[in-house]
Amino acid sequence: MNKTINLLDAAWLPVRYLDGRVAEIGLVQLFADADRIAALADTAPPSLLAEYRLLLAILNRALRRGFGRWDSADLARGYREGLPVAAIHDYLEHWRGVFNLFDPQRPFMQVAALAQDEATRDKAKPWSQISLASSIGNSPVLFDHSIDSQPSAIPAAEALRHLLGFLQFTPGGLVKTLRDSDKAGPLANTAASLPVGQTLAQTLLLALHPSGPDDDLPAWEKPQPTIAQLRAEPTLASGHNDRYTRLSRAVLLLPEPDGVTVRQLRFAAGLALADNEQAPDAMASYRMGVNNMVRLSFGEGRAFWRDLGALLPPNPADDKAHSLAAATLGWARHLQHRLGQTEPLSVMILGLSSNQAKLERWRAERFELPQRVLEQAEGAEEVRGKLREAEELYSKLRLVMAGMLAAVMPDPGHKDTRGRARAQLDAGPAPAAYFSALESRWPQLLERIGAEALEHADAYWRDALRRAAKLAWDAACRQLGGNAAALKALALAEPGYLALIRPLTQASTQEENNHV
Repeated sequence: MNKTINLLDAAWLPVRYLDGRVAEIGLVQLFADADRIAALADTAPPSLLAEYRLLLAILNRALRRGFGRWDSADLARGYREGLPVAAIHDYLEHWRGVFNLFDPQRPFMQVAALAQDEATRDKAKPWSQISLASSIGNSPVLFDHSIDSQPSAIPAAEALRHLLGFLQFTPGGLVKTLRDSDKAGPLANTAASLPVGQTLAQTLLLALHPSGPDDDLPAWEKPQPTIAQLRAEPTLASGHNDRYTRLSRAVLLLPEPDGVTVRQLRFAAGLALADNEQAPDAMASYRMGVNNMVRLSFGEGRAFWRDLGALLPPNPADDKAHSLAAATLGWARHLQHRLGQTEPLSVMILGLSSNQAKLERWRAERFELPQRVLEQAEGAEEVRGKLREAEELYSKLRLVMAGMLAAVMPDPGHKDTRGRARAQLDAGPAPAAYFSALESRWPQLLERIGAEALEHADAYWRDALRRAAKLAWDAACRQLGGNAAALKALALAEPGYLALIRPLTQASTQEENNHV
């Protein structure tokens, strides 16, 4: 790597090959090897998803340049025969000049104007400003103990990967440069859905968005943003390429004298993305909230499988939609149908959640979704029914267990006491014991529903619910203690618990014997 660091040739994207080898490579080699690469190998979910979105925008524009508009037949041919590497390389070579990371006029995914504007030219921030895993300013410190005034230098490739994830997932909030505050990135507080194939080439084709309107350009095909544009009001996305590469913050990386590391950067408000309820992000799914649809995100103590129903087709019998699946899942299903594939669709759920601009957690989870639950409303409704059974049983069990805990507290009948008991239960091991036990059984349940073995699925799930309830009950009893008051509270509450699990004892003897 030299001072120009052209991303077509420089090693910067981590990938995992089918033979297990992990390497960093440039864009030209990545697309040439796409049939031999299993997946991207970044370990940070926000950066990983942002890198996939970058590649999808490149592939979309390369196909548009090489073939005009295309349809599912073209994608199916690419899935069977491999990506049109010559067309992709032609596109990359045509735009080679804009893939220079430190170009003074057109730095890749950055804003050159920050070097000249009086509000930013003499101000530098540590690179951790764009690292979602690092502390900055007054953010809480857990593992990262870096100091803003004395940042360490990191490889330029790593800085770029941080930047890509930051632009997509940054929460809205104060910026105080060019504008007081700024809108959030396209995927802020989102659990995004990415269909996954056996190779990188298959993944890109499964998740690829339609060619789109003529003005839907990625950031590198547009003129460099001006300071006036950075100060302007938020604008709607022109399409998926715009969303996938939106410069939601203005950043300019400052190379160290060695030309290959970064210690500081310039930072300001970016090209704010306006909300558009009529054009949601292609990777975002929605479920019904209290009053309207809300994006699926990652909640504290809540595994994503509990919201998996939102990824499935709606029930046509419902007058009102209660969920909206990510468009990427529909595109992947359509391609699989065109290819005649019947195997489950592998879906990766990645993202980061925040609260009041404070980043709280990120995750990456993977599910195998049978075709029957993705394409048939009946199969999807069976999955939703099993999810409802799990939530309803725990809701009833929670009332019994919280009442038991309240019984050993002073003034057990008071509403404040019951509230403290519920909070104590929720902070204890019972919820995790219940839902983690069900999570371990979930893949097998999906297999049974996908194979239309519905009687076996029902028996299997009743057995799973009964065992999970027993684990939660035992955890709550341990939390209760063992003195006389605790034993009395247990005796009073146990009939309620037994009444809840009695209908579940019809699980088959085979499931009982085979469960490990």
